[in-house]
Amino acid sequence: MTLITLDHLEKRYDNGFEAVRNLSLRLESGKFTVLLGPSGCGKSTTLRMIAGLESITAGELRFDNERMNEALPKHRDIGMVFQNYALYPHLSVFENIAFPLRLRREAKADVDARVREVAGMTGLAELLDRKPKELSGGQRQRVALGRAIVRKPRVFLFDEPLSNLDAQLRTQMRVEISRLQRVVGSTAVYVTHDQTEAMTMADTIVVMNKGELQQTGTPQEIYNNPANRFVAGFLGSPTMNFFEGNFSQTPQGWHFQEQDGMRLHHAQSTILSAFQGKATLGIRPENIAFTPFENDAASDFANGSAEHALSFSAKIERIEFLGNEKLVYFSTQAESPAPLKVLRASIGGASADIGAKRTLFVKQDASTFFNERGERIDCR
Repeated sequence: MTLITLDHLEKRYDNGFEAVRNLSLRLESGKFTVLLGPSGCGKSTTLRMIAGLESITAGELRFDNERMNEALPKHRDIGMVFQNYALYPHLSVFENIAFPLRLRREAKADVDARVREVAGMTGLAELLDRKPKELSGGQRQRVALGRAIVRKPRVFLFDEPLSNLDAQLRTQMRVEISRLQRVVGSTAVYVTHDQTEAMTMADTIVVMNKGELQQTGTPQEIYNNPANRFVAGFLGSPTMNFFEGNFSQTPQGWHFQEQDGMRLHHAQSTILSAFQGKATLGIRPENIAFTPFENDAASDFANGSAEHALSFSAKIERIEFLGNEKLVYFSTQAESPAPLKVLRASIGGASADIGAKRTLFVKQDASTFFNERGERIDCR
């Protein structure tokens, strides 16, 4: 197992474009680290610098305490899995997996034993005589994994290996890759733009944007405590709801006034007691919940007794049914039309009025939400 250290790493091309800027990371030994970010953020360039496929402009790359900046790829002892499999079409599954061992001129008996061991680990034992054209996409990807594993490298590198697979195979291969990495025990670095892959596979997530590090931490830390607005908006499906406005303190608690009209207040001031001024308020869709209630509850909000209610007028623009839940897309209106149905919503013990026209994303339990697209509702 190998500790990978990136010390102020930079990559600048001849045309002046900076793909990676001042990147410092510790990729822990034996852990599964995912480099996550949108296209063009520098994650694949970072992986290729670790692999030795891209030169390093500035900074230092170390495997344990060994400087690797000038080391050739073949001297770094890495196993790399690409997006396009990169299998030899004229070779059988057995020979594709055995290829790295043949290059090292290992004994035939050792090659045979090692290939069959890896084939058992990857579920390919019955397919060793087949050619790549006779395999499914998932099977081809397992062959690519087997070829990387068979050398017992100190570092595994994955460059978006699941992008060409369908949804069911992607789920299956996420489980397989995670399981194999833990069995082998090598340090793994995995590049993806898919937040689901990152959240489900990673021990540590490294979020990048425009060539710079945004945040690093466990999936739970990144999701629950994002370091900035980019991270908060990038993780989560649908995306977080953002409101621009001002926080202020009152004797009754804290108050948030959005620039487009939304007001939110909370009776307990402790969570924001040290902050006042302009800010961005983010509310995740799953933190807004709706339940039916009696129409006379509207007066509770009007007279201030409904301390835990969210109030806004909205039109349902889109509903996405996902089985156990629905994603509901609202556009909020400045004027409240006559409601067809009255609901109550809560946001972590806060109450609010939302009046500005916007799109609001909400995750809702499928069994408790029965509204239809185009319906106007008044939520409190």
